[in-house]
Amino acid sequence: MTCRYRPTTAFLACLSTTALLAACGQGSPEAGHPNTAPPPATAADTSTGAAIQSASKPTPSTAPGEPPERPTGARGVTLAAADQFVRYYSDLLNYASATGDTSPMLAESEAGCENCKSYAKFVAQANAANGLLKGNYLEKVTDVPELYRGESGRLGGSATVAVGAYVSRQSKSATAVSVEATKYTREFALSPQDGNWVMYEMELKKQ
Repeated sequence: MTCRYRPTTAFLACLSTTALLAACGQGSPEAGHPNTAPPPATAADTSTGAAIQSASKPTPSTAPGEPPERPTGARGVTLAAADQFVRYYSDLLNYASATGDTSPMLAESEAGCENCKSYAKFVAQANAANGLLKGNYLEKVTDVPELYRGESGRLGGSATVAVGAYVSRQSKSATAVSVEATKYTREFALSPQDGNWVMYEMELKKQ
């Protein structure tokens, strides 16, 4: 799929060595679903300007159960590994939404990732396991159109994400919020940690 998406200036600042983390934490939650929730194909390496075609194909997000394990293809700090990591991280978000267990996704996130922590806080309070999240809430990454290498060794890009219709409540006494099926663009920045990519920051934008 050909995509004309380009990251915003503020988000590209996440890739700079001198950037402030605050520049990456913009946006506010969608009703019932934080904007940090809902992220593969062509990646562009800004150091060479070459387009890199990913051989991987979209895989469905995992259902509730055991925490997803990082697949072999998501290991390392190559562009191909970044593509697969973004999909794997989506599975971790889905697992957190289903169970309320946020430790696996936070383990694959930078400690300073503000939107990662915002997402974790939201689903720890309202999730499918405690009955406050119902419907087709699992997100599905359909494409990771482009990836960019930054000056500091970080990597940025975007993912196309689809989420079905669902209903959520912040508490059992709260009014239910209905959300229609929607497609999003997740902007993200990854950083290398112990030989693998982790989520440095992310932001969800409605298409």
